Amino acid sequence: MYYLIFLALCAAALFGFPFLQERQRRPVDWGDRKAAAGDFAKLSDGQTHYRWSGRARGPIIVAVHGLTTPSVVWNAITPALTALGFRVLSYDLYGRGYSDAPFRRHTLDFYVQQLDELLTFLKVKEDITLMGYSMGGSIVTAYAATQPHRIARVFLIASAGMAISESKLERFCRSVPVLGDWAHGLIIGEKMRRGLTKKRGEIAEAQRLQLTRRGYLPAVLSSRRHALTASLEAEHRKLGREDVPVFAFWGRDDQTIPLTAVGTLAQWNRRARQEDIAGVGHGLPYEQPDALIDKIQLVLREQY
Repeated sequence: MYYLIFLALCAAALFGFPFLQERQRRPVDWGDRKAAAGDFAKLSDGQTHYRWSGRARGPIIVAVHGLTTPSVVWNAITPALTALGFRVLSYDLYGRGYSDAPFRRHTLDFYVQQLDELLTFLKVKEDITLMGYSMGGSIVTAYAATQPHRIARVFLIASAGMAISESKLERFCRSVPVLGDWAHGLIIGEKMRRGLTKKRGEIAEAQRLQLTRRGYLPAVLSSRRHALTASLEAEHRKLGREDVPVFAFWGRDDQTIPLTAVGTLAQWNRRARQEDIAGVGHGLPYEQPDALIDKIQLVLREQY
């Protein structure tokens, strides 16, 4: 009898551990934000960290990062974009970087609303170029489809919304309530930490810091369930009909977004121009920034 009680208590402790661990993490506060470059906007779902780069005037690029890496993912290509005369607006999605992590479903509509409210807060009324990386590609596609009249062009970098590869564990966490939350907090969280152990640099440091903050892992899981795997067929077809210029760039060795996405996008929007870059995987903006900028410059030269 006592043995069964002991086993039950052990099982309860094991099951509750990742949830208790999450509660013990500290949320982002103003002490953290003092060290952040940029500013903050109080939006309807919380504080959003944003940063302007470049001249005070010029055409605007709004850069939206992906699932696990905050807006520092753009730091390697931002100087080249500003040298081309652009003003670059980058920001942290809810649950990432220095932005708040509201406890709610992280759907595409949720992120589109964040972007729309941020542009309203900043009084951005002119036409904009949208640049989205990974899940950020889904977000900018969804946003552009709601307001195609104000979009100069869309740059998609290793974009989600067409195809995605996921492990059996990731699929389990995404598909199964409660047990999936437990496995994501305990197993995937630990895998992410171990994967960063030997990595150095700004991106790895930002990811390590996020793993210590309350709300990050739940935001990633909720995004997997409600935003990352959403099909953007209707939105891409609309951008094609509305003649919004779309340019997609892919890493030839990407293990996260398979190259089948190239064919899918071509079916949905025959006007979209696509390029793949050799020798790089999913980390296109920071693993091969020079190659990516070369492709973007070529596109811009041909447009003007």
